[in-house]
Order: sequence, then C-alpha cells, then structure tokens
Amino acid sequence: MLFGRLKEQIYQESLEIELGLRSINYSSKDELRLYYKGHLLKKTYIPDLLVCDGIVVELKAVKALNAEHERQLLNYMYITRKAIGYLINFGPMDKLEWKRFILKEFIP
Repeated sequence: MLFGRLKEQIYQESLEIELGLRSINYSSKDELRLYYKGHLLKKTYIPDLLVCDGIVVELKAVKALNAEHERQLLNYMYITRKAIGYLINFGPMDKLEWKRFILKEFIP
C-alpha cells in the first residue's frame, strides 16, 4: 500500500495493476466520443480510466475533494453518455476518499 501524497500518475498505475490482478476489465487513457444535444462532436475526451466499458473513473491526488472535482466528473459523464462515475482521491494522508455518481438518464 502506498502512503503519503504522491503524483496522480503513480496512483493511476498502481490502480491499473490492482484492477489487472483482480481480472477487472479496464482501459486507460482511451478516447471517448462526445455528444452535445444529440450531436457527435469532433473532439474526444480521455478519462483517467474506463472500467468495465462503462464506468468513468476520475482520479485525484489532492487534500480533499470539492464541488469543482464533482462537476468535472459529472460533465465528463454527460458528454460521454456514461451512467456511472467514480471520483477517487488518493490525497488524504490517512484514507482513500471516493464518491460514486449515477446519471439515471443514461442507464441502459
């Protein structure tokens, strides 16, 4: 287990190893298509992780999560039409902080 505040990329690589060890399907830094009012955009979004082909995971390494981090993840979920998102923060010294978000309008 890693302790202390490290760079986000270190936590991401470690989480990728853990997901692989648990045989959980994920992709890292893959481009996702974006939509605006039903129109496919030319630009793409690259999430930190996409787990099980549908869960957007946004990683942070900050002292505490705030509303801006939540809005960022929710925006990513809306523009990619993904129903489930996790905001995971490795920054606090004594614990892992995480929040799950669900957008009902995108549940298949």
